[in-house]
Amino acid sequence: MISPWEKLSKKVSKAGQDENFLGVAHWVENIAAKVLAVALSLVILISLTDLVILLVRDLMADPVGFFDKTLIDIFGLFLNILIALELLENITAYLKKHVVQVELVIVTSLIAVARKIIIFDFSKYNNLDLLALGGAILALSVSYLLIKRTNRNMKNERQ
Repeated sequence: MISPWEKLSKKVSKAGQDENFLGVAHWVENIAAKVLAVALSLVILISLTDLVILLVRDLMADPVGFFDKTLIDIFGLFLNILIALELLENITAYLKKHVVQVELVIVTSLIAVARKIIIFDFSKYNNLDLLALGGAILALSVSYLLIKRTNRNMKNERQ
């Protein structure tokens, strides 16, 4: 008669085989991506609700239509939601193809750095910080160009 420990030992050794292990790892990746997608969807909906409430309150409080927050702060809130939507797009693209799409990641990064430049506060940061953000935009733009060109060349080769 086989003891429970021997049965467990056989199952563990089977799970340690490459194909089985990769199957478990793939399953964990899918579950994690789905949990991230649901959590990010909740964050997007809450942020969107918060933004709408903020805009309605500010519009109702002052009949002239001026906002308590500066327009730059409001743009920052819009861009935060846009960045979250891009992150959700990255996750859903991963779930569809099971590959991290570098082009999407770079576009998301460009939006995030552009947001930082748009809301840049010259009283808190110095010109060197702005120059660093400009360098990041340049590097991301060149990366995007190279990846776009590579993808286009690979597509042309397949045809």
